[in-house]
Amino acid sequence: MSMSETLELVSANRSFGGWHKRYRHYSRALDCDMEFAVYLPPQAESERVPLLWWLSGLTCNDENFMQKAGAQRIAAELGIAIVCPDTSPRGTDLPGEHDSYDLGSGAGFYVNATQAPWKPHYRMYDYIVEELPSVVRQHFPVNGRESISGHSMGGHGALILALRHPGRFSSVSAFSPIVNPMNCPWGQKAFTSYLGEDQSTWRQYDACELVANGASRQRLFIDQGEADQFLEEQLKPERLEAVCDAHDHPLTLRRQPGYDHSYFFIASFIEEHLRYHAEHLMKS
Repeated sequence: MSMSETLELVSANRSFGGWHKRYRHYSRALDCDMEFAVYLPPQAESERVPLLWWLSGLTCNDENFMQKAGAQRIAAELGIAIVCPDTSPRGTDLPGEHDSYDLGSGAGFYVNATQAPWKPHYRMYDYIVEELPSVVRQHFPVNGRESISGHSMGGHGALILALRHPGRFSSVSAFSPIVNPMNCPWGQKAFTSYLGEDQSTWRQYDACELVANGASRQRLFIDQGEADQFLEEQLKPERLEAVCDAHDHPLTLRRQPGYDHSYFFIASFIEEHLRYHAEHLMKS
């Protein structure tokens, strides 16, 4: 086996009859060691199961969702595995990598960087689309049916991956996603650093642009808290709503009164998202 196919078990915890496990492996796409988490429901001990990818937000790693969202109980009932990757390369010690929470470590934005010093390592798009799925399919009892979800920066990641790969995911959902990164401070900072000043190269990583260009017809399911502290400056769901309306793209956007940007919000509605994905994953 090559290095990229070798997994090192970091930890294992029994959970609702299944297993939450963390693994470390060398990533060729990112040229560094990476960790990811997987929840295997009880059904995985006797059969192959469908898979939900969860992409996390700024400052997070593979642990936040698995520890805070409370997803395992419902995943165990539904027989769905969950894989939670990290949000950026780690340990590369690039200049500026640790200077701010919204660029560098913990802030990969699910793009393939083209600019120095990020280009050799910050290739999270390839890692999530190609390399890690290959590792997961090789090592775990999954049946090839996949859905994807995420939060904030990870919601952005889930939307662009689903839109750019029609048919790849049975369903897609997001909590508080960055829907128009080309036109918000978080996205502009990251895209300028990772992709350069030419904004034409940014469009492939912007959900609003992808919908406008007819990249896919897949229904988008989004929950957004109305008390989210980042709602007006960074998230701007009304922009995605407008472009979906203009292009007749199927969208379910639920505005949830009183909810903020935190995992309290995610934990409150994760069951509905998991059941939504299960309906699509179980279709023949």
